[in-house]
Amino acid sequence: MRHLIDFDQMSLSEWDSLYRLAEDIMNRPAAYQDSCRGKLVATLFYEPSTRTQFSFQAAAMRLGAQVIGFSGAGGSSVAKGENLKDTIRTVAGYVDAIVMRHPSEGAALAASLASEVPVVNAGDGGHLHPTQTLTDLTTLMKERGTLEGLTVGICGDLKNGRTVHSLLKALVRFPNNRFVLISTANLRIPAYVREVLEAAGAPFEEVTDLAAVMDRLDVLYMTRIQRERFESEEAYKKEAGIYVLDKRKLDLGKRDLLVLHPLPKVDEITHEADADPRCRYFEQARYGMFIRMALLHTLMLQGRAAPAEAGGEVGGSCRNPRCITATEDWLDARRIGDRCLYCEKELAL
Repeated sequence: MRHLIDFDQMSLSEWDSLYRLAEDIMNRPAAYQDSCRGKLVATLFYEPSTRTQFSFQAAAMRLGAQVIGFSGAGGSSVAKGENLKDTIRTVAGYVDAIVMRHPSEGAALAASLASEVPVVNAGDGGHLHPTQTLTDLTTLMKERGTLEGLTVGICGDLKNGRTVHSLLKALVRFPNNRFVLISTANLRIPAYVREVLEAAGAPFEEVTDLAAVMDRLDVLYMTRIQRERFESEEAYKKEAGIYVLDKRKLDLGKRDLLVLHPLPKVDEITHEADADPRCRYFEQARYGMFIRMALLHTLMLQGRAAPAEAGGEVGGSCRNPRCITATEDWLDARRIGDRCLYCEKELAL
C-alpha cells in the first residue's frame, strides 16, 4: 500500500494490520508520541472540513510530526491558475505525506500520479472517502466486534454521499453482510456502486421508508443531504428533511442497534436522539483519529518513491462534469471497461 485512494487498494490482511496498530496506539499512546518526529504532513483541503482536517492534524501531531497546508484553495496558488500536478509536485518536495480533499471526483488518484510521497484521499467530490471508511470499520470493530454477518441500513443522500460509496465498497468484502438502502428515488446509489454490490453477490434492497425497516437493522448509518452537490437550492429543498431519526424511530430499533454518522449532521438526527446510548457518532469521530494515526505511521515511514503509474486503458471521454479530467488537461482519458479510471462514471466511447 503506497497511497490510500480507495479502500479497494488495501488487502484485508493490510486492513487487519492497520486496525491492530490503531488498537495498540489507543492502548499505548505514549509509545507512539515520537514515532514520526521529524516528519512533515501537508493537508491540502480545497473544500471545507472540520473533523477530517482536524483529525489528520491531531493524528500527525500525536505521532510527533508537524503539519503544513491550506484550508480553501483561495489562499494558495490554485487561485492563480496553478494545475493540480504542479501543486502536488511542489508540495511533495517539502513533505513526507499529502492528505488531500478536493471537489473534483478522481482528484486523489490524479494527485498520486504526480507525487513522490504517499497521497491520502480525504474526499474527492461525491466519489469516495476511504479514511472515513477506515473510521467506520474501526468503530464497528470496537462497538460490535465484527465486520461480518451484519444487516446495515444506510439512509439519506446515497447518490452524492462519498462516505456511503466507500463504506459499501468496503463492507461487501466481508462475508454475509446485507444492506438496506434507504433514500428517495432521486438519491439512490449510483450505478458503479450498484455494480459493486451485484458483482459481490451481496444481498441489498432499496426502500423509501426508514421506520418500516428499523427493527431489522444491526447498524444504521445516517447521512446528511449533500447540499453542496445539488445544482440549485430548489433541487436541494425537495430532498431535505425527508429522513429524520428521532426517538420514535429509535424505539423501533433493536436494543443493540448501532447508529453511526460520518458528520457533520444537520437536521437528520434530533437532539433528543443524540442522548440515546446507541448513537455512537461522536465516539466514531474519536476512533477516526486513531486509525488515521495508524495510517500516517504506516505510510510516512516508507520514504520517497517514483510517482504511481496511471493504469487502465487510454481512450474514451468522461461524461461526468465533476470529474478531475474536466479541468486538468495533463491527464490522459483512461478507462477500465466502460468506466472512467478516475471517477468511475460511464464513458463516451
